[in-house]
Amino acid sequence: MNLFSGFIAIKTAFIDQNFVAAGWFIVLGALFDTLDGLMARLTRSASDFGVELDSLADVVTFGVAPSSIVYMLYFSRISEPWSLLVSALPAICGALRLARFNSQLVGYDKEYFKGLPIPSAAILIVSFISFYYLEPSRLAVVGVPPEVGLWIVIIGASLLMVSTVRYEAMPKFSKRGIKEKPILFGGFVIGLVTAIVTKGVAIFPLFSAFILFGVIRFVVERISKLAKERRPGALFDEEELEREDEATFGA
Repeated sequence: MNLFSGFIAIKTAFIDQNFVAAGWFIVLGALFDTLDGLMARLTRSASDFGVELDSLADVVTFGVAPSSIVYMLYFSRISEPWSLLVSALPAICGALRLARFNSQLVGYDKEYFKGLPIPSAAILIVSFISFYYLEPSRLAVVGVPPEVGLWIVIIGASLLMVSTVRYEAMPKFSKRGIKEKPILFGGFVIGLVTAIVTKGVAIFPLFSAFILFGVIRFVVERISKLAKERRPGALFDEEELEREDEATFGA
C-alpha cells in the first residue's frame, strides 16, 4: 500500500497535475510505512525481506514521487539541463540514504537514524508545496519568494538525508515505548493534533522545527567535541589512558 500510494502520487502529478492531491498520497504512504513496522512487531515477523521491500517502496513513494511533483510543478518550465538534476535530488539522495541505512542495519529496532529519514524529507517538501508554495500569501509574511523557498527546501532536505545528523526514531506505540520516551511521544501527539486542527498548515513548521533541532544539536555536539580535543590536557589524558591499558592487559 505504501508503494501503491507512491505510484498514485506520481500519476497524479504527471497526468492530473494535481500537486496537492499528489502530496496527500505521499502522506498516506507515510501512514502505511508506519503501520508495516507496527504490524511486523505485533506479529514478530520482522525480516531482511521486509527491510528490503520497505526500502524499495520508500524510494518510490518518498523519493521518486516528490521529485516528480517538484519537476512538474516548477523545474519543467526551466530549459536548463541542471533543472533535471535539482528536481531529482530527493530521489537520488533518498536512495543513497536508504542504501546506507540497510548496509549499516543491526537489528530491526532503531533508537535514532543517521541522516534525515526519507519520509520526513518527503513530507517536508510536499507540505511546503501544498500550504506555502501554492499559497504565496503565507510566505509573504516572512518575505521569502516561493521559488527561493522551494530551492532551499529541496536542496536542504536532500543534503540532510545523506548527512550524519542524528534524528530520533518515532516512539513505539506501546506502554514500554511511551515509558522510555514520554517527552518524544507527547511531542508527537501534540504535533499530530496541531496538524489536524490547522488542516495541515502546521505540518511544514512542525517538521522544520524537528529538522532544525537535529541540526542545532549536531553543531553543538561537534563544537563541544572539538573544544575537548583542543584543550591542553587532552593529548596527555589520551596517552595516560593508553599506558594504563597496556600496563593492565600486558600484565
